[in-house]
Formats: sequence, C-alpha cells, structure tokens
Amino acid sequence: MSGVPATGLTLYFSAASPYARKVLALAHEAGLADQLTLIVGSGTPLDPGTTPIAANPLGKIPTLLRPDGAALYDSRVICQYLDARAQAGLYPENARRWDALTLEATADGMLDAALAMVYESRLRPEDIRFAPFVEGQWTKIARSLDVIEARWMAYLAGPLCAGQIALGCALGYLDLRHDARNWRATRPELARWDARFGARPAMQATRPPEG
Repeated sequence: MSGVPATGLTLYFSAASPYARKVLALAHEAGLADQLTLIVGSGTPLDPGTTPIAANPLGKIPTLLRPDGAALYDSRVICQYLDARAQAGLYPENARRWDALTLEATADGMLDAALAMVYESRLRPEDIRFAPFVEGQWTKIARSLDVIEARWMAYLAGPLCAGQIALGCALGYLDLRHDARNWRATRPELARWDARFGARPAMQATRPPEG
C-alpha cells in the first residue's frame, strides 16, 4: 500500500495496535484496503511519539486523514466511515445493527482492559505496580469472554459484521500479549469460532508481528 491513492485516505497505524488492526481488517473486508496510504505512528500515554497529534489531539492511533474533512478517530468512527464509504453492510441496518455495535463495544472494552494491563507492566516502575489493578482488568476480560461464550455464539454464526471483526482482533491481542492467561481453556465454542474466523484472508493479512 504505497504511493498516494486517488481517494486521498491516509491511515496512521501501528502493526501491533489491535484497534488499527480492526480498521485494516474491516478495510480488507469492505474492499478498501488498497485505497489507504499507511503511515506508521506510535506513542504511549507518557509520550505521544510519532502519533499525529496535530490531527488527533488525543495522540492515539488509528487516525484517518481525509481530503474532504477533518481527521477521524477513534477506531469505531473510522470503521463506520469506511463501511459507509464502501456500502459494505458491516454495520447492519436492521435489528442486528444494535447487536453488532454492542459486540464491537464489548470487544473494544476488552482491548482497553488488556492494554491497561500492558501499560501497568511496561510503563509503571516495578516498585509501584499494583497487581490487584491488573487482576481487576483481567476480570473484566474474563467476564466478557464468558458472556460471549454463553450468549453470543448464535450471533457469531450469522452474517459477517463489524462486531465480529472487532472480536477477532481482540482475541488476537489476548493471544499476543496475554497468552499465558489461556482464555481458550474454558471457552471451547469461542475458541473454535476464533480458529475459523482467524483464517479469513482479512485476518491473515493483518496479523500483528510477534513480540
């Protein structure tokens, strides 16, 4: 994805960011991946680094620059914009829309908690790290996974939607950063779904680097 596309869409991203992966996977599913110019950006709450703070004052990625309007963020806004642009139907217009949005919000909430766990170990000095905070974040994730296993499997078997993409990316991030927690151990149906969903070309094309 090099050069300047005719669409003028520029995405600031990081290959390790699960939120950016969600945007890229949705772009693949919507047929827009080749219309994005990708620029690597990275930063933390302590240092915005190379994030596009002039366009996104929060200093976060992903951020999408458009030729015909202000920058778009966060990932949910970008995904809805790309879906509308492609008319891909990944945010259904019928009653499934609210389920898709709720599933996406659940997946993103798990990511928020998983990232907070990473920040606690990587950014906070060891002598002031707070283990109960980390376990509290994992409790949110585990509770969400249990609910999905118990209540959402029929929905996950239905037509592709943005919520499923978000969930696939969230599970991938748990594998990347919290594999020792072994989320699959007590959630066999969700694990089987993840194996099938992870084989989709869009998910394979956006796999994060190891490490």
